[in-house]
Amino acid sequence: MRRHLGATILAAAISLWAFAGHASVYDAEGPAKAKSSDADLPKKAKPTVLGAPAIFFINDNRLTYAYLPRGRQNTIIGPIEKQIFAFSHFDAWAYGTNSFSVLLAKSAKNDPAGPCPFSAQGCAGETYIRGSLRSTFGFNEVFNTKTFTWGILRNVSFEVGVDADTTNAYIGASTRDLVAGVQFSFDLPYKGFVNVAPLYYQEWNHNSFLTPNFIGAGYTGIPDGNTRYRGTWALEANYYMDLGFLPENLRYFAISGRVGVYGPKGDGSYGPYTLPPTSKSTTEIISEPIRLTFDVSKAIWGAQYSHIIDYWVSYLVRLNRNGNDDSNRANRTCFTASGTNNGSCSERSVYTGVTLKF
Repeated sequence: MRRHLGATILAAAISLWAFAGHASVYDAEGPAKAKSSDADLPKKAKPTVLGAPAIFFINDNRLTYAYLPRGRQNTIIGPIEKQIFAFSHFDAWAYGTNSFSVLLAKSAKNDPAGPCPFSAQGCAGETYIRGSLRSTFGFNEVFNTKTFTWGILRNVSFEVGVDADTTNAYIGASTRDLVAGVQFSFDLPYKGFVNVAPLYYQEWNHNSFLTPNFIGAGYTGIPDGNTRYRGTWALEANYYMDLGFLPENLRYFAISGRVGVYGPKGDGSYGPYTLPPTSKSTTEIISEPIRLTFDVSKAIWGAQYSHIIDYWVSYLVRLNRNGNDDSNRANRTCFTASGTNNGSCSERSVYTGVTLKF
């Protein structure tokens, strides 16, 4: 039962990695920081012949394909179709969990690849690649105690992770970031969970439009376009729950969702270099309030094949993309020269996908 729970959790988790988070697949900002439950972890590690704890009580791998019909990209006017391909690995061991994901997102031609500028016609669409690694260390497991289980609180864990991405867009973005903090895991009915994690977030990025050739008079710009953002706060939460209250012949559905809130990180300038006030970042919000998952393989072949194939549909909301202030009319990323919002700094779209366990 615990192994099935781990697989169920991962089915939701990979989709979250692929399409939401501080840095989603649609730009070069940062990954989805999806969490998995600690419910799978054994109460005590089983010793090997050498007395060391056994490793990988759960080892799960998945492939996902998804279609986003109305994606957005900063400075690109109009919706962008995107196809996303993702691989995700999840394992649980005696003291915590490890998650790894890598994804590729391919944009339609109205989001052109470099060296074509954003307004180019007839160029190939942008390709975006991202890798993400997350590890948690459960306090109950590390200290061999139940102190951190009380009521609906399942566990408290230390979380750490790193991310890296690259894109062939004209902007030349290439992000590196790290996160560290504490995750609180709570129980929901029907083997569900809620994870809430206050985190420290540190990002390094590149933006060709911050180089001197693109900066207005009175500012130096950053010679190589490599930003140095200051560390900031983040708050991430996600949940998952089977719809176990449905009649037995309809128990193929689950719901999940997430929200991420990321604090202002400055404008990326450092030392003697200066940028316009409009480069200053603001709080970014990424939310996938609800995702409905249908367990295709269970419906066709029975419970023993649960979550081998999942089909899901969801809704994505992203405000102040990449920290760009969508309410600041002076921000030329979000507004035209005439002061009209170009719609590129906010994203709202239904999207859908298929996940395969192997």
